[in-house]
Amino acid sequence: MISDSLRWQLTLWYTGVLALVLVVFAIVSYEYLARTAQQRTDRSLADTANAFIANLMTEAGDENQSVNAAASETASAFHFPDRQVIVYDQQRKVIAASPVPENIRGDDHWFSPSELSPSLMQLLESASRSSQAYATLDNQEGGIRLFAAIARSRGHGIIILMAQSLKEQAEALEQASHAFYIAVPLALLLASVGGYFLARKSLAPVLAMSDQAARIDATNLAERLPVTDSRNELNKLAQIFNDLLARLHRSFEQQRRFMADASHELRTPVAIVCGESEVALASEERSREDYRQSLKIVNDEGQRLTRVVEDLFTLARADAGQYPLVPANLYLDETVGDCLRSVRSLAVQKGLNLCYDSPPKEMPFKGDEALVRRMVLNLLDNSIKHTPRGGSIRVDLKRANHDYSIVVADTGAGIPAAAQPHVFERFFRADKARSRDEETNGGGAGLGLSIAAWIAEMHGGQIALAHSDQNGTTFIISLPSGV
Repeated sequence: MISDSLRWQLTLWYTGVLALVLVVFAIVSYEYLARTAQQRTDRSLADTANAFIANLMTEAGDENQSVNAAASETASAFHFPDRQVIVYDQQRKVIAASPVPENIRGDDHWFSPSELSPSLMQLLESASRSSQAYATLDNQEGGIRLFAAIARSRGHGIIILMAQSLKEQAEALEQASHAFYIAVPLALLLASVGGYFLARKSLAPVLAMSDQAARIDATNLAERLPVTDSRNELNKLAQIFNDLLARLHRSFEQQRRFMADASHELRTPVAIVCGESEVALASEERSREDYRQSLKIVNDEGQRLTRVVEDLFTLARADAGQYPLVPANLYLDETVGDCLRSVRSLAVQKGLNLCYDSPPKEMPFKGDEALVRRMVLNLLDNSIKHTPRGGSIRVDLKRANHDYSIVVADTGAGIPAAAQPHVFERFFRADKARSRDEETNGGGAGLGLSIAAWIAEMHGGQIALAHSDQNGTTFIISLPSGV
């Protein structure tokens, strides 16, 4: 229904615009033909009148013949099938006239030269003042075109009036108007039919895309709209819509994976807490040490649950754009130094060598200090977890051009090549079978690097995995210095 409505709308718009163009063209063409015909008639009347005056002057040159006699003789010799010449003296009396044109003999609508109507009198007066003048007398046969000119001979002034019937001209214009009356509606009819089929053909891809889009829902986001030619505007729209579907598909897949991984991460510590509490409650008599051990396990898993929930809450607020930054002026070298002091005890417990050379110059930075600390601590915590006992972790803080670089390098076993593109994905762990014992500090939920990458992005920077192999792993945080 929508498609049909749009087809008719396009057809009506096309037909309406074409109708306006054709009507304007017909009117302009008709006016041009009428004006051209009148100009041609006026030039012909003027040429005929000038030729008549020349003949009259020749006849009047004979001194034995009066001007009136010369006018009568010249007029009697004037024979044109569609025009008549009349000669008036200074008192506006007819002194000579040619025969009535053959094609209008017996026509009651031809004017009488001796009856000076107001229009005819005005024409003669105008010719007397300006030597020549034009006028049109209306009648039922299309009108009569008049041309009046002054001629002088032997000191006498006479007026030569040339009259031509406009009957043939009116008939020609009437035929032209009839042609327009037939051609314009016929052209509009053909254009409407053709426009409808063109609109139907042009909108066929839209109908196909709408049908396909109606079939796509959350269960089949992998399907796409048909695209045949990328140079076509509709297919460009389909390609853009397909890109949107691809982004939605990735978002839905990430959400599904996020929910599944979050459920798994929360289910494990909850199961441990429930199991340990059931064991503690199953026996009526247990030693104090057994209860302390059970409570310690419950406490460790509770802390783990707290960390996971806090990370999930942070990411949820970040995705919703509701995590407000609290920018403040700070020194990046001092913040990184504080982070290293915070994890030094963990590194010592694991037997790791923690190296950091403070930069010679202060590094002012404007950002959310709490988030910057969390970003650096997440990287350090990740390196400590995955570096074996006896290894080392080195932190360097550099400034290059307008960027700060925080380099965190460890001597761990490295990340497998297949897993490196996914290290910043949520809940991703290269070794999914990794145990969560005390030596690994309770394991991790796979959210630390995701949160660190989000923090860097919020500050206009980024985190990159520079390299990772069997000799170690290096992460680089790039932040704009703002200078």
